[in-house]
Amino acid sequence: MNVKQYLDSTYLKTASQAGLSEGENNTVVKNAIEEAIREGFKLIMIRPEYVALAKEMIAKAKSTLLIGTVIDFPEGKSSLESKIKEANQAIEDGADDLDFVCNYEAFRNGDIAVVKEEILIGTQIGLANNKTVKWIIEVAALGDKEIIQLSALIKNVVISNFKEEDYASVFVKSSTGFYKTENNLPNGATLSTIIMMLENASPLPVKAAGGVRSYEDAVEMIRLGVKRIGTSAAKAIAKGENTANEY
Repeated sequence: MNVKQYLDSTYLKTASQAGLSEGENNTVVKNAIEEAIREGFKLIMIRPEYVALAKEMIAKAKSTLLIGTVIDFPEGKSSLESKIKEANQAIEDGADDLDFVCNYEAFRNGDIAVVKEEILIGTQIGLANNKTVKWIIEVAALGDKEIIQLSALIKNVVISNFKEEDYASVFVKSSTGFYKTENNLPNGATLSTIIMMLENASPLPVKAAGGVRSYEDAVEMIRLGVKRIGTSAAKAIAKGENTANEY
């Protein structure tokens, strides 16, 4: 199986998170973009401040590589106004995919109206601009029942407010890859969480992010029905190598 067209090659660390200077981190980002172009991956997933750079590099290379970025990353707790502003800037800079971090804390606290509104408005903005929208639910912060309920909530908002032909452009995504778990528990996609998401998000597609560390993992996720995979080790996975990367 050629997994490359399922892979969103990902680099989302800030300089401080990576233990690098800003200049060094910029170089890492550029290298990640160049590698994604060269390897023929589906998409490069980077932080918003690098979208314009990626757009320029991709145009220069005459590549079809897509650009994805994260909105309200990694906690998802900002106001709707803040999310809208960040999404509009990403669109202006040339992003193709907008990966919003869902306000999962509001969901856990029972503030369902807050979550429904941001899903509705964020999805409207993305689709109106012909973008793919993904809603990150952060499975490691949720119990099984909450994963099921939040996946279903996103699905229900979308099918109640958008056309059937739009469904393929609105994903439910597992993880940021940055959530801190206790006792080294998984902070990304696991088979059990992905199965729950697939069962309860359908007909919306699912993206598995975090936890996919080998070609075999990727193939298993794809066979389950996952349409996209986010990983910071896309090249190693595509080559059939295992990786210890945390995301």
